Amino acid sequence: MKTVVCQNSELRVEDRTELKPGKGQVLLEVLRCGICGSDLHLRHHCNHMNEVIQRQGFTRFPSASDKVVFGHEFCGAVLDYGPGTKRKVKTGATVCAVPLLRNGKDIDLTGLSAHAPGAYAEQLLVQEDLMMAVPNGLDADHAALTEPMAVALHAVNRSEIKKSEVAIVIGCGPVGLAVIAMLKARGVRTVIASDFSATRRQLAEGCGADVVVNPAENSPYENWEQFGFLGTLPGALELAVGTTEQLRRLPLPWWQVWRMAENLGLGPKRPIIFECVGVPGVIQNILDGVPIMSRVMVVGVCMEADKIEPVVGINKEIDLRFCMGYTPLEYRDALHLLADGKANCEHLITGTVGLDGVANAFDALGSAEHHAKILIDPKLSGDGVRDAA
Repeated sequence: MKTVVCQNSELRVEDRTELKPGKGQVLLEVLRCGICGSDLHLRHHCNHMNEVIQRQGFTRFPSASDKVVFGHEFCGAVLDYGPGTKRKVKTGATVCAVPLLRNGKDIDLTGLSAHAPGAYAEQLLVQEDLMMAVPNGLDADHAALTEPMAVALHAVNRSEIKKSEVAIVIGCGPVGLAVIAMLKARGVRTVIASDFSATRRQLAEGCGADVVVNPAENSPYENWEQFGFLGTLPGALELAVGTTEQLRRLPLPWWQVWRMAENLGLGPKRPIIFECVGVPGVIQNILDGVPIMSRVMVVGVCMEADKIEPVVGINKEIDLRFCMGYTPLEYRDALHLLADGKANCEHLITGTVGLDGVANAFDALGSAEHHAKILIDPKLSGDGVRDAA
């Protein structure tokens, strides 16, 4: 079986013994696999992530010296079932699966573990209970986007954004584009997208962004007055004093009217910011720029140490939330949003490559001016990256 192995930051093609499904497992033929930004990061920062994740009590994450087969964004065709399986999906059917694999008493992260090889390969093992048949004839290219779209859906869910609220997406790489698509799928009426790259701003428009901004020319937060946000501390102070002055003119106890207004959700408006860059300094830049009482969702995974000035967030009363992964239910919902045509992700896919070309694809993804998401098709020959049609 042909695979792509990463060890000590080196990517190489390697032949391995064909896989055999264990108890509760299913063997898949890999049809497509997305190259994730976390794969790019882990190629060089695996030991750091290993050290960080062990602080949360997880000891199954690989180190740089381990042989790891990446690939957690995939779809495949059912080849065989292991013992103790229900076999409800027919052999040959196209499926996706949450990338987690049970190994005895341990659970491994598929594609992020030496014990659970991922889909940079011709074959893959998945957990039957986490496997889902691809509905509505969704093609393999788009079915392989289920995992990153589930990440985006989780971020949108965690943000608790309402359709009437303004979303501002900082960074229009694959994560930001997926967030834009999911915001629009959820009916959010105003999505502002910001990126230095003209190519990625164009992709953001294709995914549904209502306004695109080049931060080198304009701030994505500059229209705060148009949306009724509080942009300055003096404005917040005036709101507090002015509201009290006006309510005291009423024949009712002012505090009762104030409480009633809060219960009706009539307080100050705020934007929901999605940080989708994952580079040191971006969070602080957002804290400096956003209006008062903004909610900031940190979706981009920064693999390096970073620092912020908490007093800025305190003075502005910023709601700072971090999000990671998704639930199996969100994975299922993302798959059906794709299959039902409600999530517009056509523009995410910018190229395909065979297993021999994965190293070249990693290099190509280093440029924001051309590629967003490159899919691996194990059946493709050659080492070149083919642009999407």
